[in-house]
Amino acid sequence: MALASRAFRIARCTGGLRAARPFTSIRPRSSSRSATMTTVAAADWLKEDQRRMLHAVYRVGDLKKYTDFCTNLLGMKLLRSRDIPEEKYSNAFLGYGPEQTNFAIELTYNYGVESYDIGEGFGHFAVALPDVDATAEKIKAGGGTITREAGPVKGGNTVIAFAKDPTGYMWELIQRPQTKEPLCQVMLRVGDLQKSIDWYRNVLGMKLLRTRDVPDYKYTLAFMGYGDENDNTVIELTYNYGKTEYSKGNGYAQVAISTKDVYKSAEAIRAASGKITREPGPVPGLGTKILATTDPDGYKYVLVDEADFLEELK
Repeated sequence: MALASRAFRIARCTGGLRAARPFTSIRPRSSSRSATMTTVAAADWLKEDQRRMLHAVYRVGDLKKYTDFCTNLLGMKLLRSRDIPEEKYSNAFLGYGPEQTNFAIELTYNYGVESYDIGEGFGHFAVALPDVDATAEKIKAGGGTITREAGPVKGGNTVIAFAKDPTGYMWELIQRPQTKEPLCQVMLRVGDLQKSIDWYRNVLGMKLLRTRDVPDYKYTLAFMGYGDENDNTVIELTYNYGKTEYSKGNGYAQVAISTKDVYKSAEAIRAASGKITREPGPVPGLGTKILATTDPDGYKYVLVDEADFLEELK
């Protein structure tokens, strides 16, 4: 069974500057790993663990129509798919490159569910393209919806456009030259930007790549990731002045991230006062080791054992 499908199955069942609390060592575990765990500082582990964003999981109302939108209009490839009739759902995995090296989207269709509440918290996905205007015209010609015509971003020169997909998720089209990772952003709205930046740094080990304050429109952006945003997928955090809470809806599910050791990563999360919503360990009957955590606004992240992930893709 495909790893991302397994991760989603777990998701179905688990339903001023403020820094994280400092630490000097990781708490021992009541297992044979405890001797190793107590000698590795969480901060050092975050530097050592070479993480990568693997895929975003979300639910769609018409799998074929959505797949056609991504492949025919956005230029993605259908990487793999799977039907799970005993649990009444299907998955399709799409992206611009192999999952061993590139970010992907995991679409989940639950039998008989045709629509979802997108909520206020999820903002958009983004793709980097060499010609935004041409892509926007292609989307319109293919029956898609462009909600913001191609043109320079407010207060800048980068050409962007916005499209709405068949389920209602928004897609930002960003004009960039050739890139290693066209599937470039997941945008989420947060209620306390500094608190979120600290969490993504100290719990997930991401870097703050840049920030952008736009006082004329009363919002601030922070871009978090594991590498340069021109070649890696990033999380774009958006803080709207004075807005502290957002409805989450039931469409967007989670982002999966690779780790070399889910047990060490769990101890690092605890040391940084993070919340673990699914303890580290193998998925029963499947073997893939994962753990789950949520950020200050309740967005879910699943850390997946890298070796298990690569084995599943063979």
